[in-house]
Amino acid sequence: MPAPLAEIDVAEFDKGIATNIRGTFLGMKYQIPAMIASGGGAVVNMASLAGLRAVSGLSAYVAGKAGLIGLTKVAALDYADQGIRVNALAPGPVLTERLLSAGEAAQHRVAQAVPIGRLGHVEEIANAVLWLCSEQSAFITGAVLNIDGGQLAGTVRPRMAK
Repeated sequence: MPAPLAEIDVAEFDKGIATNIRGTFLGMKYQIPAMIASGGGAVVNMASLAGLRAVSGLSAYVAGKAGLIGLTKVAALDYADQGIRVNALAPGPVLTERLLSAGEAAQHRVAQAVPIGRLGHVEEIANAVLWLCSEQSAFITGAVLNIDGGQLAGTVRPRMAK
């Protein structure tokens, strides 16, 4: 539930940090040795645009995703010379079950904040994961790939009517 920082329950904040930072840490802690043993591999962590650009009322989520991005970069540096590439995706608004259940009016409001003018699709995120795991991205590690319809690029000025 969104709330200003001073109103957030400590247990809820801890849950957000545990999910995003500790969960990602544990996943990599146990994935990476297996990847090294098999000759290398690619890790793609799921960050969020909120880890790069804060959203009011979402302290735990924003802090957790920003921390996940930091862990991704450290792991990329720690294991680059051992054939492990570690990157993160930072999606913006994507048409997930949560937005589907919020209804068309909510979807429209969220899409209006996206320069491309629409929500992302789950398939677009999946395709980026596949690409980051492929040989086509063999020289990419420590990167955060924004999949946000242009939101992080800046703010679009409203167009004047002609």
